[in-house]
Amino acid sequence: MPWHAALLPLAADTPDPAASVKEAHESVTNAASFIEENWAGWLYLGLKILLILVIAAALRSLVRKSLTKLIMRMNRGAEAVEGMALGGLLVNAERRRQRSEAIGSVLRSVASFLILGTAGLMVLGALGINLGPLLASAGVAGVAIGFGARNLVTDFLSGVFMILEDQYGVGDKIDAGVASGEVVEVGLRVTKLRGDNGEIWYVRNGEIKRIGNLSQGWATAGVDVQVKPSESLTRIREVVKHVAEGLAKESPWDERLWGPVEVLGLDEVLLASMTVKVSAKTMPGQQFSVERELRWRIKEAFDEAGIRIIGGLPAADDEEEAADPSAAVAAPSALANPASPQSLATAPIPPPSGSPRITK
Repeated sequence: MPWHAALLPLAADTPDPAASVKEAHESVTNAASFIEENWAGWLYLGLKILLILVIAAALRSLVRKSLTKLIMRMNRGAEAVEGMALGGLLVNAERRRQRSEAIGSVLRSVASFLILGTAGLMVLGALGINLGPLLASAGVAGVAIGFGARNLVTDFLSGVFMILEDQYGVGDKIDAGVASGEVVEVGLRVTKLRGDNGEIWYVRNGEIKRIGNLSQGWATAGVDVQVKPSESLTRIREVVKHVAEGLAKESPWDERLWGPVEVLGLDEVLLASMTVKVSAKTMPGQQFSVERELRWRIKEAFDEAGIRIIGGLPAADDEEEAADPSAAVAAPSALANPASPQSLATAPIPPPSGSPRITK
């Protein structure tokens, strides 16, 4: 059967094996020459990137270990001081531990971010990537994220500065405005407080505008004593001084009292009583126990000295006179006299004369 001329393959379309081998040889030669010319540069670039990563990892590990050792040393120092006399006053181990852990966490995170971020930028620069647009985009993204999460950023920054400045710590009694109580936990974003009734308050650090720390420095114990106006102020002062001297010599009050118990004077003078103000400088947080002990001892000392306190038992010479027996008798009533106008007004009205009477 004869084939159509168009269906027969042309001689020009048949691939030449010699030409194909020649092209493959040229491609391999060009690739080999390219590799031979650039292998040194690639090796240099790879070693440079590897060196950057190794140095960054080693530096990051060294910095983190140094910070961890520093934190452990701070905690050991706090535990050593806590075992000494007045250790609970000078330092709180749990407070120091949480504060050092928080500071260490922040420093480790900042160090890792700076080291790894710098290493990443150096690797991209070594690869020939233009860092200008990348840094500009990162800056715009950072501004957008910071604006969207401004409350979170505010809480975090407030927590960082609060911890660095040591405004308060675990065990402190504080007034944060929105809540008050004893600090249970200090975080970078939230501070946990336990209120007077046992409730737990979670306060964001960014919401704390002012802080009143009731556990730093010293506290004041104040006692008001109400006595009769006829008592001798000189005698009262002597009795209170004797009580204060005995309190300052006994344990544990000798550590809780930071100054002498002073009689400040008369705080109020009334017709039936006068108030004597007693004050003492105490250890932070111990003013209430000192006040209770002072009231107890002053009451006992006043009873022994015969000084009368308002609200106590009256003395024998102050007992009121016997009541008048006639005071229990009611006043005579006007109705008892039938001729009195009151009795006449309550008498029934007699019927008029001449009026007919109704009989059954």
